[in-house]
Amino acid sequence: MEQFELITKITDVQTIAWGHGIKILTWLMRKYGGKPSAWRKKKGKAVIRQFGALYEAELHWFEGHGIGKVNMKIKYKTRL
Repeated sequence: MEQFELITKITDVQTIAWGHGIKILTWLMRKYGGKPSAWRKKKGKAVIRQFGALYEAELHWFEGHGIGKVNMKIKYKTRL
């Protein structure tokens, strides 16, 4: 898993998949619990710090109702 620190709040949040449209839904339910309808795959933008440098990044993660954000990953980043 990539190590980074969020510097700003995540903005421009969009849901890009939900329920059975999530490819790893079975794994998410096994690892974290919840019903299929409770899971969403989301994306958003934030400024992050990684290895001492600042980047504007697009982040992707999964969010389960009552579980929160899990498996946050950097999809794209541009150095500031």
